[in-house]
Amino acid sequence: MKSQTRKLLIVSLAPTILKNDRFYSYAPYVDEMDIWFKYSKDKRILAPFHHPSKLLLKAFSTSDIKRYYIPYIAFNTYSNVLISLIKLPFVLLQMFRAMFWADHIHLRCPGNIGLLGCLVQVFFPSRQKTAKYAGNWDPKAKQPLSYKFQKWILSNTFLTKNMQVLVYGQWGNQTKNIKPFFTATYSEAEKVSFSAIDYTKPLQFVFAGMLVPGKRPLLAIQFVEELNKRGIPANLELFGDGPLRQELDEYVADKKIKHQISLHGNQDKSAVKAALIKSHFNILLSKSEGWPKALAEGMFFGCIPVTTTVSCVPWMLDEGQRGIIVKPELEAAVSHFIDVYKPANLDAMAQKALHWSQRYTLDRFELEIKKLLCHAEGGTTEASQFS
Repeated sequence: MKSQTRKLLIVSLAPTILKNDRFYSYAPYVDEMDIWFKYSKDKRILAPFHHPSKLLLKAFSTSDIKRYYIPYIAFNTYSNVLISLIKLPFVLLQMFRAMFWADHIHLRCPGNIGLLGCLVQVFFPSRQKTAKYAGNWDPKAKQPLSYKFQKWILSNTFLTKNMQVLVYGQWGNQTKNIKPFFTATYSEAEKVSFSAIDYTKPLQFVFAGMLVPGKRPLLAIQFVEELNKRGIPANLELFGDGPLRQELDEYVADKKIKHQISLHGNQDKSAVKAALIKSHFNILLSKSEGWPKALAEGMFFGCIPVTTTVSCVPWMLDEGQRGIIVKPELEAAVSHFIDVYKPANLDAMAQKALHWSQRYTLDRFELEIKKLLCHAEGGTTEASQFS
């Protein structure tokens, strides 16, 4: 294996915020970047220095990071488009400066900064590059034009040179630079053995994710509410925060279901882990996902996922062998769940979920990142390893 990368540049929409002489960012992103930084000598991030929304922040473990300052840009309103166009020349100038400095360029896509990164990296064909596409890579998915353009340019091996594009799931008819990849939360040391689960007591559900429309947290609450109405005692714990928090609190209060539904807000990894270990089901009825990390986390402990057909979910769940796939309509989702709800079936499903998820540990994740940055023989994880 060759020596570690000397100068690593991260290009990301996730903000890099300076507080008390330390750099902070979105906690799950920080956890992953800490691993990338272990295998580079000089580390720099090009990212916005603030974000308009409240985020679960965490400090990077290393203090020797340098930052290229760029402002936050967005194109979701007419005023934001105008302001962002004014800022754009400075952002592009900073991006060219940063990529000229780097030995290895790592893009975080999709997103508007990732889109600009996809364009600028074309002018650096000799640099070693990786891109983490954290969204839905499904070629048939309905997505914004900007997302489709990022996927096109990353897949175009004429424009995009020396790039390995890390995507979630296996998809047919891909260019040679598209590599199936994964993410992880738990280590080999955190593995547990499977044990039979009692499904006769009140069912315990967990929702872990941001409280945003795309995650459909209200539908998850209504799902558990409806199970209780149909005579199946169930409780739901929600972990996460976001713009829908007040609306969800009011819904639970108005419906008088606080004894069934608990909203905990943002909690650390240990609190979510404890809830998953004691729960039967992990519910995530999203509109879109990349690698639904919350589902894989639950599966790691035999917590059965209840989810929708988005992105690589059918592959993760082996078309319903490792979890329950429902339609995103309340009546249809609850009815299908009740049809599947047979303890003998669920035990087998939970065991399959646990065994599959425990293949994707932090230890394996770190090894694959080390290969990417140290240019090991064979590149990154082969598609045949993902099943």
